[in-house]
Amino acid sequence: MIPEGRSRRGVLGGLIAAGGALTLGAAATPAAAGTGTDAGADRSGAKATVVLVHGVFADASGWNAVTARLLKAGHPVLAPANPLRDPAGDAAYLSGILAGLSGPVILVGHSYGGEVITNAARGHTHVKALVYVAAFAPDEGESALQLARKFPGSRLEDALVLRPLPDGSDAEGSIDPAKFHDVFAQDLPRATTGVMAVSQRPGSVGGLAGPSGVPAWRSLPSWYVVAGADRVIPPALQRFMAGRAGSRTVEVKGASHVVMMSRPDAVVRQIEAAYRATR
Repeated sequence: MIPEGRSRRGVLGGLIAAGGALTLGAAATPAAAGTGTDAGADRSGAKATVVLVHGVFADASGWNAVTARLLKAGHPVLAPANPLRDPAGDAAYLSGILAGLSGPVILVGHSYGGEVITNAARGHTHVKALVYVAAFAPDEGESALQLARKFPGSRLEDALVLRPLPDGSDAEGSIDPAKFHDVFAQDLPRATTGVMAVSQRPGSVGGLAGPSGVPAWRSLPSWYVVAGADRVIPPALQRFMAGRAGSRTVEVKGASHVVMMSRPDAVVRQIEAAYRATR
């Protein structure tokens, strides 16, 4: 259980430390779920399938504007529900979805979804590119919570509301609805963020502290959309991760953490750039 009155920083710090003992073991390794279809090109002439993976405090509806544009452009699109439990389990879940797809795939992740695609893409030869959208792109052994503290500028930690799970094994974190607009999506109308705040999906804090596995960006080309006014993942951290991964990067000035909602055209352009470069 979380002791009464214990600070968010203390809880998160303890979970970050505990996360070092977790591993992406063989049983949960995404590649074990299947390798999909080895497709250098789609013989039917159809465009690559774009798989959109959301992060914590959000759901797949955050991709709606991007999805509409991709469908209009002729791309098959899949936006699955991310379990938001832990990197290994979430990546294994997505890996199973990828194993059922044929033809080339462009894998896109927002926020914590970036960590999930970083691990889920391994072993799937039909995944041709990774696109990070204001997302975590961790190296092996890093966690989302560790990375979030690497550069100043995030307002997330002070806005978190932590609730212990019934068995006391972990806690779930969500954003205080009163702070949701200013922290998560300050460039969207308050009427929109009010709905988002009360329908947000919490994430496992222990899961966010879990270490990532060998990153797929070491072997796959990647693209990155930096949200220039992000108050969740600092832009400096996004630039650092994009540079380390060798991502082809665009920065959207003034964009909040939900750049895919406020500036969907910029995100779609990066996805299309990844598709054209890898087709």
